[in-house]
Amino acid sequence: MFDSGVGGLTVVHALRRTLPGEDVVYLGDMARLPYGNKAPRTVERYSLACQQFLLDRRVKLVLIACNTASAIALPALEAASPVPVIGAVAPGAASALAATRNGHIGVICTLATMRSGAYAQAIGARDAAAIPTTLACPLLVPLAEEGWTDDEIAALVARRYLAQLFERDRAIDTLVLGCTHYPLLREVLGRVACELAGREVAIVDSASAMAEAAVDALGSNENQRTAAGRLDCFATDISRLDEVAPRFLGEPLTGFELVDL
Repeated sequence: MFDSGVGGLTVVHALRRTLPGEDVVYLGDMARLPYGNKAPRTVERYSLACQQFLLDRRVKLVLIACNTASAIALPALEAASPVPVIGAVAPGAASALAATRNGHIGVICTLATMRSGAYAQAIGARDAAAIPTTLACPLLVPLAEEGWTDDEIAALVARRYLAQLFERDRAIDTLVLGCTHYPLLREVLGRVACELAGREVAIVDSASAMAEAAVDALGSNENQRTAAGRLDCFATDISRLDEVAPRFLGEPLTGFELVDL
């Protein structure tokens, strides 16, 4: 799988719980992050280079562990790949529709993902009666990377963003965390969302949804190894990775190999 940074390690974490016997190759394009404020053609070009890096390592499935790349570059990536490609948007949309009780779904994401309209399209394609409301929340990414995930600063930022979302649709009962950084803020986002709504709000994170989609694509019984699969991590820049990456992966990490795309 690939991501523009370290956020996709939340998908690795979910995948290693769901399919522990699988070998995983992860590429973080840290040298060119964030993708969320890049032009669509640039995101597509970067994404194709990342995918080719994975295909050169003879992977059997590509996961786009980046909502921005999924929203913008998925058709190009599918066309260029001889193996199945799973983006973050479709699994997240499907999980949101399974969770909602009234069809009112909030989506928080990067600016590029919001502008693409990908979540609204994916939700609408599955249920035309659903009402998606999307909001870009760019400050959540640096909070996750700094590890400020459940303190008063995180709570204030979450409230500032989510108040805007619930002002647009007070009936939202399901919140999609449409960026792979956001699962680190799941607790504070869920708490603030419930406070603003005055009721329970279901939280859907694209990392867990992608892991379930991988099970569907590969079959849960395909790999019966009892030993944990290998995890090979590559990055186009390794600044701060020793500090930041374990927060997203949820386990110690031996290191990243530096590569040049």
